[in-house]
Amino acid sequence: MSSFDSLDAFLFAASEAFCSPIALFIQIQRDNKEGDGGGWCVWREQANESSDKLGKKFDGLQSSCGANTIHGLLSAINLAGMLIVYDLTMFLATGVNLPRVSVVMPLKGFGEHNLHNWRTQITSLYGGPLEFLFVVESTEDPAYHAVNHLLNEYKDDVDAKIIVAGLSTTCSQKIHNQLVFTEQTPSRYFILKLYGFKLLMKVGVEKMHQDSKYVLFLDDDVRLHPGSIGALTAEMEKNPDIFIQTGYPLDLPSGSLGSYCIYEYHMPCSMGFATGGKTFFLWGGCMMMHADDFRTDRHGVVSELRDGGYSDDMTLAAIAGAHKRLIISPPVAVFPHPLATDLNFARYWNYLRKQTFVLESYTTRVNWIMNRALFSVHFYLSWGFVAPYLMSGIHVAAALRFYYKGYSVGEAAFLFSGLFLAACLAICTAIELFSMWNLTRIEVQLCNLLSPEAPPLSLASYNWCLVFIAMLVDNFLYPISAIRSHFSQSIDWSGIRYHLKDGKISKIERSKGKGPKYTDLGGKQLYGKKGSPNNYSFIRSLSRSFDQWRQPKKYDL
Repeated sequence: MSSFDSLDAFLFAASEAFCSPIALFIQIQRDNKEGDGGGWCVWREQANESSDKLGKKFDGLQSSCGANTIHGLLSAINLAGMLIVYDLTMFLATGVNLPRVSVVMPLKGFGEHNLHNWRTQITSLYGGPLEFLFVVESTEDPAYHAVNHLLNEYKDDVDAKIIVAGLSTTCSQKIHNQLVFTEQTPSRYFILKLYGFKLLMKVGVEKMHQDSKYVLFLDDDVRLHPGSIGALTAEMEKNPDIFIQTGYPLDLPSGSLGSYCIYEYHMPCSMGFATGGKTFFLWGGCMMMHADDFRTDRHGVVSELRDGGYSDDMTLAAIAGAHKRLIISPPVAVFPHPLATDLNFARYWNYLRKQTFVLESYTTRVNWIMNRALFSVHFYLSWGFVAPYLMSGIHVAAALRFYYKGYSVGEAAFLFSGLFLAACLAICTAIELFSMWNLTRIEVQLCNLLSPEAPPLSLASYNWCLVFIAMLVDNFLYPISAIRSHFSQSIDWSGIRYHLKDGKISKIERSKGKGPKYTDLGGKQLYGKKGSPNNYSFIRSLSRSFDQWRQPKKYDL
C-alpha cells in the first residue's frame, strides 16, 4: 500500500505543478497552434472560389467559341474535368501557340503505384508540344525496364525517352538525375571541364529540346490530373515573374500507423494555399520552372544544386528567398499521393530522419540561419504539442486516484483546475481533428473534380483515431530525429549514405547488396538484375494496377 501512497503523492504533486502559470502558458500556446483550423477554412473558401471562377470562365468560353470547338474534348471527359484546362482551350481558340514543356522525372526503384503514376504523367491533355525524360541511375534499376515496357506501349503517342544518368559524385542522386538530361561522352565531359563548371552544365541542359520554355520536375509518386500540366503552364504564361510553381500531395494512407504519420506530417504543407498561392516553401515532387534559368544557370540554380546539393526543394527555396523571386502554388496543384501498403513504422522513421536531415544542408549563411530557426521553432512547437497531453494524463490519473481513495475536496482542490484544462484540451483536439477532416474532404473533392475519369476518392477509410495517434507520435519523434540528424550529419536513403560538411554533401557511400532492398517510404524495389528486366516486379505491379483499376473501392481511401 505504501507504494500506492507514494504514487498518489507523486500524481497530486505533479497535477498541482501542471496548474502553474508556466504550465498554463504551454497549454495556451498549444491551443493556439490548434487554431490552424481557421487556415483550413481560408483554403476551403479559396478552393471553392477558384472552382467557381473556372466554371464561369468555361461557360463563357462555350458561348463565345461554340460547342463544336470543344466537342471532341467534351466527349472524352465531363465538364468538371475541363475546368483546369480552360486556359489551354482559350489559347487554342485564340490561335496562340502553346509553349513547349520538358517533363523531367528522376526515378529510383519500382513499386506498386509507379506504373499508374507514370501513366497519368504521360497521358496529359496538354495541347502543346511535350517531351518526357525518364532519368535513371543505371540500367540495373528496375525502373529502367518498367519504363521501357510502358513507353513501348505509348511509343506512337508520346515523345518520351529514358536517360541513364550514372552515379552522382557531388550531390544527391535525385539532383544528379534531374540535372543530367542526357548522357555525355567522357571525352567531351573532360574538354568542357577545362573551361569551367558552369559551361559544362550549360551544355548538358541545352540537350533538352531547344524550344522548351518550361521544365517540369516530377517525382515518380506524383499522380497527375489530366489537365495539370496545362494548368501549371497557363499560370506561368499569365505571370512571367513566377520563379517556381509547385504543388502539394494529398496523402492516401494505406492503413498502417507509419502511413498516417506521413499523412499528418504533410498536412501543414497545404497551408500554402491559404496565403493566396504565394508561398516560401516547395514540394520537390512537383516543380515547374523556366528552362532558360537552367540554360543560363540563373541565380546559380544549377551550380548550387550540383555543388554538394542534397535537397532540391530546400536549395531552390533558399535561392528564391535570397533573390526575392516568386514561388506560387495554384489551388489546382493538389495531387493524390497513395502510400505503400507495406509502409511500416521503421520506414516512416527513416523518412522523418531524411526530413530533419534536410535542415542540416544549406547554401548560404542566411540559409543556415533560416534552417536553424526552423529547427528551433519546430523543436519547441513539437514537444509543446505533446506536453499538454502528458499533463492532462497526469490530471486525469490524479483525479481517478482522488476518487478511488475518497479524499475530501479541500485536500485536492487543484484537481478541478486540472480537469478543466484536460476538458479544454479535449475540445481543442476535436476542433483540430475536424479541421484536418474538413481540409482533407475539400482536397478529396477537388481531386475528384480534376480527375473525373479516375475511380473517386473518399474519406470512408480514414481512421481518425490513428490520425490522432500519428499527431502525437510525429510531434514527439521530430525533435529526437532532428537532434540525431544534427549530430550524425549523415543519412541512408534508398541504399545510399550521404555525409554533410558545412551544409554540403562531402561524401557518398554506396553498399549495393548490403543496404536495404526497398526504399523506406515507397516500398519500391531498388535493385534488379543487370541487363535483363525484372519481370517478376514488373508483372506483379501490372497485376496490382489492373486489380486496382477493376476495383475502385481500393482507391476509396
